[in-house]
Amino acid sequence: MATSPLSRRLLAEAVGTALLVTVVVGSGIAASRLSPGDVGLQLLQNSITTALGLAVLILVFGPVSGAHFNPVVTAAAWLLDRRRDDRLPGRDVLAYTLTQTLGGILGAVLANAMFALPLGQIATTGRAGTGLWLGEIVATAGLVALIFCLARSGRAPLSAAAVGAYIGAAYWFTSSTSFANPAVTIGRMFSDTFAGIAPASVPAFVVAQVVGGLLGAGLVVALYPAARPAVAPLTPAEE
Repeated sequence: MATSPLSRRLLAEAVGTALLVTVVVGSGIAASRLSPGDVGLQLLQNSITTALGLAVLILVFGPVSGAHFNPVVTAAAWLLDRRRDDRLPGRDVLAYTLTQTLGGILGAVLANAMFALPLGQIATTGRAGTGLWLGEIVATAGLVALIFCLARSGRAPLSAAAVGAYIGAAYWFTSSTSFANPAVTIGRMFSDTFAGIAPASVPAFVVAQVVGGLLGAGLVVALYPAARPAVAPLTPAEE
């Protein structure tokens, strides 16, 4: 299967991840200004915007790169496809991860700029504790299971709506508000706003996300051991 050139896929991953973080951070800033003093309403506004924005981004960039926007999803795509000759090469996994992370940082800076906030700020909101880490494990495991169960059962076109809906819901049913993405977590470190996370809290979140990703991949294999291969959430466009 021919796929888009690596340069085009990396561009899609960089811009897509940047815009995802911009949606998350920007909607958080707007919510805190529109509804000061009402954290519940702020979270509702933030979660709805993120769910809708993520679905749109998957539709736009999915045909080019698979719309991973997430190093854990990229690693899971490689792991679950490791026996296929056309799997995502390991060097591409690294390139995707670096590109997604850089995109996440730029997305936070863009959100800061749009709301006239200092561009170089660092978040001070601490997010730590076993409950939050467990929340990240659950959120990431569910995300990976959803994406690749859809792919392996031939329902990848539903990914945009399903993933957007899942992330919107996970804002509320997980204690951590469902970061579920190392690139987004690192990006959110660069905005000291509603959606920010202090640097000291980032490593444990990322570890929890990796653990969740492994658990989610294991669930996919258990449920669909011999089903359609999980190359990506959406098949990259053929040349």
